[in-house]
Amino acid sequence: MRVFQVDAFSAAPFRGNPAGVCLLDGPVPDGWMQDVAAEMNLSETAFHLERDGVRSLRWFTPVAEVELCGHATLATAHVLFESGARETALAFSTASGILVARRDGAGVELDFPSLTCEPVPAPDGLADALGAEPRAVSRVRRDLLVELSDEREVRSLRPDPGALRLLDARGVIVTAASAPPDQPPDGRPVGADAFASPGRAAPDFVSRFFAPGVGIDEDPVTGAAHCALAPYWAARLGRTRLLGEQASRRGGFVRVRLSGGRVLLGGEAVTVLSGELHVQ
Repeated sequence: MRVFQVDAFSAAPFRGNPAGVCLLDGPVPDGWMQDVAAEMNLSETAFHLERDGVRSLRWFTPVAEVELCGHATLATAHVLFESGARETALAFSTASGILVARRDGAGVELDFPSLTCEPVPAPDGLADALGAEPRAVSRVRRDLLVELSDEREVRSLRPDPGALRLLDARGVIVTAASAPPDQPPDGRPVGADAFASPGRAAPDFVSRFFAPGVGIDEDPVTGAAHCALAPYWAARLGRTRLLGEQASRRGGFVRVRLSGGRVLLGGEAVTVLSGELHVQ
């Protein structure tokens, strides 16, 4: 079976979020997929199977299966398009329903569910685990979304993974608004120019994602987190078309658009490794 490593939400190698992509040639046991994901040792490995015209897609961290993953879906679509898929749009059957990936210039646009944020009190131990005082806290399915006072605080955050594991949450999304549009950092473009050129742009918001409970101390760029970040910041900034920057060490940009109760996530990807998987 063919296997790939793809840097997603980046136009250059060794940036963005690396994902494993395994193109299955038939059904395999769940435990085998989990073992392969552990062997790949990336934040997620995607497993794609096409049978009778239906494409199914599943995602595994090194220690657990997840129900929604943006960057590994983008990586899978990128691999299929590069491998000769003639469609302009690919539909995947997943644990989160049908997800569609469309060609979008040099990149891919994902049609994902919009995730609701419910405000909640800050759990005991959250501030100590993050090393920062939350400005607001929301629950997003099994995750927490934490807004901090400014982007500098998000970028400099050094949380305690052991303490985060003790929280009643799969993961913690930390976010803040970026510098005001009239004060872009480093003279980078804003507005429509920023959306068209994300690698040079001043983002509307920044984020980071920590999920040590499922084997990911910090995820470099998290597409699924932007399914919550997009409606969260759209409501606060009064726009449905935004640019997010995930401010991890590798870093990456995610274009987001709200559309009829869905979130459209846009980004590029680069294949950095391809080969054959011999163990089954």
